[in-house]
Amino acid sequence: MNAPPTTSMLRALPLAHRERLMRTAREVSFPQGTRLCEEGGRADRFWLIRSGTVDLDLHVPGRRAAVIETLGHDELLGWSWLFGPHAWHLGAETTTPVRAYEFDAAAVRSMCQDDPVLGFAVAQWMGGILSHRLGSERTRLLDLYAPYGSGSFG
Repeated sequence: MNAPPTTSMLRALPLAHRERLMRTAREVSFPQGTRLCEEGGRADRFWLIRSGTVDLDLHVPGRRAAVIETLGHDELLGWSWLFGPHAWHLGAETTTPVRAYEFDAAAVRSMCQDDPVLGFAVAQWMGGILSHRLGSERTRLLDLYAPYGSGSFG
């Protein structure tokens, strides 16, 4: 399997783009156990995690939510804000206290529309993360609910 794409803005975007995006960020903190987003809810922001951990989860009817992935330092939380209909694909809950940079989705989408080079760089970054997260979701759900061996690609 391929290595996951970088979720770090520092490694994914050129300096000029990072600096522009960071001018729109605000620092936020959340205690352990905070629900940051709910699957199907309005995706109007995203975060870069500075410290702490966040579980991404998926609602499974009749069962407890399945944790798909755990995110930590320097990772992006949220890609649904970029792609219509701007509804969260997964839920997210802090598993430790979290400090993060929070970005307003509408402001960043507007910046991306006004500057196609920035927009393309952000879209590539988000697309790589989206591809990785959907693969993680598939693998995790097969691990939890499929008969042994049914998720192999061979």
